[in-house]
Amino acid sequence: MGIRAQEALILLVSYLCLSSTGTFENSSLLYSSLTTNPYMKIFCSGIGGIGLSAYAAFQASQGHIVSGSDRADSAVVQDLCSQGIAVSLLQDGTAIPFDAELFVYSEAVLDTSPERVRAKELKIPQQSYFQALGELSKTYRVIAVCGTHGKSSTTAMAARVLMESHLDPNVIVGTKLRELSGRNWKKGGSELFVLEACEYRRSFHFLSPKIILLTNADGDHFDYYQSQDDYEQAFVDFIQRLPSDGLVIAHGSDPVSVSIVKRGGRSMIDADAFSLPSLATPGVHMQQNGRLVLALAKELGIADAHALSALAGYSGSWRRTEVKGTTAMGATVIDDYGHHPTEIRATIAAILGKYSGRRLVVAFQPHTHDRTLRLYNDFTRSFRGVGLVIIPNICDARRDRDSGTVDLPAFIADIARESAVEVRDGHSLKETEDLLRNEILKNGDVLLTLGAGDITELAGKMMKD
Repeated sequence: MGIRAQEALILLVSYLCLSSTGTFENSSLLYSSLTTNPYMKIFCSGIGGIGLSAYAAFQASQGHIVSGSDRADSAVVQDLCSQGIAVSLLQDGTAIPFDAELFVYSEAVLDTSPERVRAKELKIPQQSYFQALGELSKTYRVIAVCGTHGKSSTTAMAARVLMESHLDPNVIVGTKLRELSGRNWKKGGSELFVLEACEYRRSFHFLSPKIILLTNADGDHFDYYQSQDDYEQAFVDFIQRLPSDGLVIAHGSDPVSVSIVKRGGRSMIDADAFSLPSLATPGVHMQQNGRLVLALAKELGIADAHALSALAGYSGSWRRTEVKGTTAMGATVIDDYGHHPTEIRATIAAILGKYSGRRLVVAFQPHTHDRTLRLYNDFTRSFRGVGLVIIPNICDARRDRDSGTVDLPAFIADIARESAVEVRDGHSLKETEDLLRNEILKNGDVLLTLGAGDITELAGKMMKD
């Protein structure tokens, strides 16, 4: 057994210990056996996140010794373990190797968290996920996909087209792809690196792109951004990180995007000059994303016919209008990450179009109080055409940063009035599940679980007898 295989085995065994004890026993002894390894030792706090997990796995594939922690077990965590990455389910600082050379944290991990405090005590250099991703990718030809909506799907389509064109790109994306064997990363053999570039807290400013795909800039994350102008300026600043000969691919029909590119001072390719491509997933919004990828393909020298053929086989990704199956009672279950009014309207329109004549029931979990309050009126008008909406709760993923609290009964009443739809309070995920099973769902219904939080668990549970 070679040294890399031995190290992977040691780390996997350490995970099994963590599963029962929650901490590293004799961590100095565990890692002393690895001191001769020339690769960097990286610890990732919040490793179960969809972005940081991809970074961790990518770095491990490069030969680095990667371990990490998360607050709960998940399919993502289990997959990391299967790749030989040790994961602690305690985040009290005890899992951090004393000789770690880099501490990478997700945006959800505050500087006052026990692990960041411990890393500081150990004098381990710390980087946010996007700082680390920027360092990892800076020597590549980075193709960055940014925008309020459609980032993951557009990144996925771009990856598919480039892979089918044998350009062998590196990929990190905020969803799981069939094209990547159900994972969210790929180590390629070329200089191309396709990245999903998130604007939250100006994270994408750590990247060094050569080409930018801009989907839109409707406005979001107002727990951080002070205004729509402040939000748009973040994209302008990102575009200005392009080299002088860099370019932006955007929709010429979108005045906000055009204005952003103009202020950024870089060349723009109008994706709307391309026809809407056929896809194996529903929705005009998805086809609009596909236009961006057609423009990218043209820029990279990929024949139009080949790009169109690759896109025609794109059938979606994890939590993006993902069909989970049919329940025992005969209802189709679809899971979607949409948590912004524009995304909600686009997803509902796509499903109503594909499943015409069938009642659509939406289990919607608003994501953060701040977003709900800031976009309140838009949310209330987003469910027209739906048969019934049920809201289990509000996901308070950033409760420490929320500036207010949504009055849920009033919100429910306002959605019912503005969208002309029946809306029910589900009280909790468990009670919502019971109501759907025992009272609401009928044979032939379509159930859409919608939101960026743990509402996705409901989709899986509804598939069980």
